[in-house]
Amino acid sequence: MVSTKKAEHEGDAGMAGKKQFDIATALDAAMIQFWRAGYANTSVDDLSRATGLNRSSIYSSLGDKDTLFLRCLERYTTRYGDKYDAALSCAADRPLAAARAFFDVTLERIADPGLPDGCLVAQTVMATPVLSANVAARAREAIGLQHTRLRAALKAGRLHDEAAEAFATHLAAVNQSLAVMSRAGTSTEQLRAIVDVTLDALAQTLGASD
Repeated sequence: MVSTKKAEHEGDAGMAGKKQFDIATALDAAMIQFWRAGYANTSVDDLSRATGLNRSSIYSSLGDKDTLFLRCLERYTTRYGDKYDAALSCAADRPLAAARAFFDVTLERIADPGLPDGCLVAQTVMATPVLSANVAARAREAIGLQHTRLRAALKAGRLHDEAAEAFATHLAAVNQSLAVMSRAGTSTEQLRAIVDVTLDALAQTLGASD
């Protein structure tokens, strides 16, 4: 896994007198560029324009394109993974509320006008044929983590193993589809209707398991 424990502030390596820049800000800018255009359609020149750094500064301080993308993907999965974990934290006592809060994380991200539509992880997985093996493996790992956290939450909510596994797969698939459909222009109301149908099915299963 790519480490995100980097110094928050770094200067252009070995270049005295150069203006210092904030690594966190540069990584966020690069992440948005990859998120908006995708890995394959983002060039180093695009990253230079997005971050305000020249090519040599990008390579020396942020890494080559693969390395930088992995850092951005790690940043993305950590940021939203923490939000998903917080949403699911009440699953033992209120599993249905936890599932709704889980989807709310995605719906709020989609509704944020300051962020690109879609999901960086979903976009990356769909681009697997043009990715390096390392990037593709990390994207698959991120998808797997989504399933793992959902299954653990549903088991904590007293669903038996088979039902928890099935619903974890289903909820993870619905969550990714929301991001994909948002890119196709599906309205927030329609996305929430999809979530409601999913939660109704979960509520029936949870009721039957009591």
